[in-house]
Amino acid sequence: MAAITDEEQQRIQQAVANAEKNTSGEIRVAMEKTCSEETLDRAVKYFSQLEMNRTHLRNGVLIYVATVDRKFAIIGDAGINKEVPADFWDTTRDEMLNHFKYGNLVEGIIAGVTKAGEQLKRYFPHQLDDKNELPDDIAFMDGK
Repeated sequence: MAAITDEEQQRIQQAVANAEKNTSGEIRVAMEKTCSEETLDRAVKYFSQLEMNRTHLRNGVLIYVATVDRKFAIIGDAGINKEVPADFWDTTRDEMLNHFKYGNLVEGIIAGVTKAGEQLKRYFPHQLDDKNELPDDIAFMDGK
């Protein structure tokens, strides 16, 4: 998978902003080229580094993608995990995979962000006093 362009970054960032309009949940995308450990472990590490566990309702979602290794994970914070069934992220994962298997990285990420927003809306609808607690831009990680 190739690096993404500025225009593609903007499309992903806009997808995050759009998804968060309907939920109090917070969605972030973290990307790096390679993943030197278990994908889920890496996602958990970045979830903490990005301070996603500090949202008011503990309803942050991280979509982690290692582009060269073609690995990804979707994880949610404690507030989400307390409310949703164990297979909650399966449809989001499957939708992303449908794009990734054809080499459509950006479309897969956007599909995942959109689906995550739809899923979160059921359990964490948008509130009138909702604040955007986390940045919508992509976190490009350096592998540390």
